[in-house]
Amino acid sequence: MSRIGKKFIPLPAGVNVNMEATRIIVTGPHGQVTVPLAEHAHVSETKEPRQLEVSVDDATHVKQSALWGLTRQLLNNAVTGVQTPFSKALEFVGVGFKVALEGKDTLVMDVGFSHKVRFSVPEGISVTVEKQIVTLRGVDRQLVGEIAAQIRRVKPPEPYKGKGIKYTDEVIRRKAGKAAKTGA
Repeated sequence: MSRIGKKFIPLPAGVNVNMEATRIIVTGPHGQVTVPLAEHAHVSETKEPRQLEVSVDDATHVKQSALWGLTRQLLNNAVTGVQTPFSKALEFVGVGFKVALEGKDTLVMDVGFSHKVRFSVPEGISVTVEKQIVTLRGVDRQLVGEIAAQIRRVKPPEPYKGKGIKYTDEVIRRKAGKAAKTGA
C-alpha cells in the first residue's frame, strides 16, 4: 500500500482542475500544467469539491502501488506549481566565467571555452540573471529541473578547484592535488 498515494491533494482557492480521459489540466494564478495519465486501467482519479483523490483497484499489487504514488505526486506537483512556481538557482564559479541574458529566452555563457555558449530557454520558464547566479522559475517542476540540469551539463563543477556551473545549494566534494615528492 502506498503511503503517498492514499493522501488527499487539497485544492486551494483559485486552482481549477479539468479531468479528461488521458490527461488532467491544472490551471491556477501562475499558469497551466498538463499531467498525462499513466496508460494503466487500475489507477483512477476522483475530484471532490476542494480536493483530489487517487485510488487503485488492488493496493497490495506492487506495480499498482507504485503507479498510485507516482500519479498522486505528479498531480500534487501540478497543483503546487500553479499556486507557487518552482525555482532552481545555478551559480557560475570560476575566474572569467560570465553569464548574460540576451532577449527574453537566450542565455549567453562564457565558461572557459574558446567560444560563448548560447542556450535557448523553452517557453514556460522565466530566467533572471544577477551577477553569477541564474534563477529559473516555472510551474512545471520536471521542466524546471530538466532545464537546470541541461545548463549545468555545459560545464559541470570539477573537484580540484570547484570551477564550473553548480546549483547554489550543492556542495562540491574537493580532492587534494598531487603531493610533491621530497628527497631522492
